[in-house]
Amino acid sequence: MCALGEPPPELPASKPGFFLRPRAEGFVAHITASPEALKAVRRLTGTVLEAVGAGSDAAYTAQQVLSELVGNAIAAVGPHAPLVVEVFRTMSGVAVRVHDPLPGLPTRRGVPLDSDEAESGRGLGLLDLYAPGWSIRKSPIGKQIACHIPAR
Repeated sequence: MCALGEPPPELPASKPGFFLRPRAEGFVAHITASPEALKAVRRLTGTVLEAVGAGSDAAYTAQQVLSELVGNAIAAVGPHAPLVVEVFRTMSGVAVRVHDPLPGLPTRRGVPLDSDEAESGRGLGLLDLYAPGWSIRKSPIGKQIACHIPAR
């Protein structure tokens, strides 16, 4: 486990479509939108957050949030679009940020979280549940959705 402010553990080597950079308490990944990249960045999120002392509950929740954000970005922009993912531990929890190249904002579909029939449409509700106060801002490459998962 790292003390707050220390660099994360050594990251795997970058490869085409999956460029990694360390940052204090986490990582930044420049990925090409694909289901494979989502799996890899999700796995890395759990590994790095546990290594920096965020705890298994926070790591699991961050993986859920990341899956929603990256999965929705892949659905919106299509395959092979550039995404930037940031994951890091903070003094009060975990931050997850996803940048995508589309300027449009996500819209709520009004699907209840407990719907047994819906296959999609719950993403923003899940963000409300896991990362209250999440935000969206325009960025030079489109938009960034930023989430903070409070420590429990």
